Amino acid sequence: MKKVVWISLASFLLGILLAGYVFVYLPEKKAQAKSFLDKPQAPLVSNLYADAPQVKPDLDFVKISDKVGPAVFKVECEKVEKLSTMGFPDSPFGDDFWDKFFGSPRQRPQAQKVTVQGTGFFISADGYAVTNNHLVENGAKVKVFTLQGDEYPAKIVGTDPRTDVALIKVEAKNLPFAELGDSAQVKVGEWVVAIGNPLGMEHTVTAGIISAKGRQLDLGDTNSYQDYIQTDAAINRGNSGGPLVNTKGDVIGINSNILVPSSSSGNVGIGFAIPSNMAKKVLTQLKDKGKVVRGWLGVEVSAQPIDQDTQKVLNLNSKKGALISTVVQGGPAEKAGLKQYDVIVEINGQTIENSNDLRMKIADIQPGAKIEIKIVRDGKEKALTATIAELEEERQRASSTGAGKDIGLAVTTLTPNLARRYGIRTSKGLLITDVDAASDAARKGIQPGDVIVDVNRESLSTEEEWNKILNTKKSGDALLLRIRREVNGQSGEFLVTIRIP
Repeated sequence: MKKVVWISLASFLLGILLAGYVFVYLPEKKAQAKSFLDKPQAPLVSNLYADAPQVKPDLDFVKISDKVGPAVFKVECEKVEKLSTMGFPDSPFGDDFWDKFFGSPRQRPQAQKVTVQGTGFFISADGYAVTNNHLVENGAKVKVFTLQGDEYPAKIVGTDPRTDVALIKVEAKNLPFAELGDSAQVKVGEWVVAIGNPLGMEHTVTAGIISAKGRQLDLGDTNSYQDYIQTDAAINRGNSGGPLVNTKGDVIGINSNILVPSSSSGNVGIGFAIPSNMAKKVLTQLKDKGKVVRGWLGVEVSAQPIDQDTQKVLNLNSKKGALISTVVQGGPAEKAGLKQYDVIVEINGQTIENSNDLRMKIADIQPGAKIEIKIVRDGKEKALTATIAELEEERQRASSTGAGKDIGLAVTTLTPNLARRYGIRTSKGLLITDVDAASDAARKGIQPGDVIVDVNRESLSTEEEWNKILNTKKSGDALLLRIRREVNGQSGEFLVTIRIP
């Protein structure tokens, strides 16, 4: 009997335990499962990383915009441009030739006023500001429109086509301004912000990263100095002249160009900015001198980098350096003993990386300074000393105005260096650097690059002689010019008569 009682008691306790398991433990498991689905899940993290990537806590585009934005403004520049002549080329023999053989005068080139827009920003509280040269070059009237709603006329202090930098100034005080930072410290991959007026949309802020440094573009101008910062921050037409800003709020570049496929005219994530360190050097000279003075060595260097084959042929230890293709006769390089096929590897102890690096370093050296040059010639290193000369700059807008007379031509003395630069075989006469599109000279087909050989049958070779002739003339007098034009190795001369306005 006792045995039956113990078996019954054990069965009763086992039943209680089983009921507890069913009604207590299993519902708890189901509740946990429901809770797991309801809760937001943590992201899956690869075991390749100790922690999930985090955004930098100091990356605040609002603060950057608030700091630099007030210094940024819209630029409007009024220019005079020549209209097309219905596709007919200018006759090198003047309009009389056209009229005589075709019976009626062709449509004369006419001029129209156009307004270009872009961006700029103040760099001092007293009104000095930066923009692009291509926006204000040859501008008749420049205005700036600030974020605060103010409008100011601006004066062009100086321009530098070779870097596309321009310095302008407005008459005002206590203006908000931006600081130019150190572009040498910029690293590929860091965040940047572009501020400007793209496609007429005023005061637009876009963000991206530094895509590359030290870029050169094929812009058809072998005289330009390029060391662009590339960015994928959205830059469009109208952003030109605006600041490219780092996360500290320092301007490390001036937006200048975009690269787009032929089927597009807008941003595709490839924009270029002029480094702030390059701009600083240019702006300082523009403020102090109104122009930029650069050093000149007198060599032409190969645009292509030194490759493995060239390295082998010239018996070089490295691919670094600049290969000389031409030595300018009578220039500093020839006087120092440099020769064709020499490879310049050092200037004043500084390594020359490539041809562009050489051009940049020489340009920064003041004329008259002596430099130590290390070259490799026939596989052997050689040290030479050269005295840097000044790189001649043709005048952007020479004023050939005699006694207040302006006939619409800007001229400069044609020196042997200028003749070599423009590929002109003659070195006598006056080089025409600019022609007013609304002038009688433009209507008669005179173009920049033409050479005035003589005036009223008198030969001349200097600007002083040109101005002396103009001083003897009065309004309505005629000038008979003998013009020489050289195109693609072909040359010709023709006579043109223009009147003093």
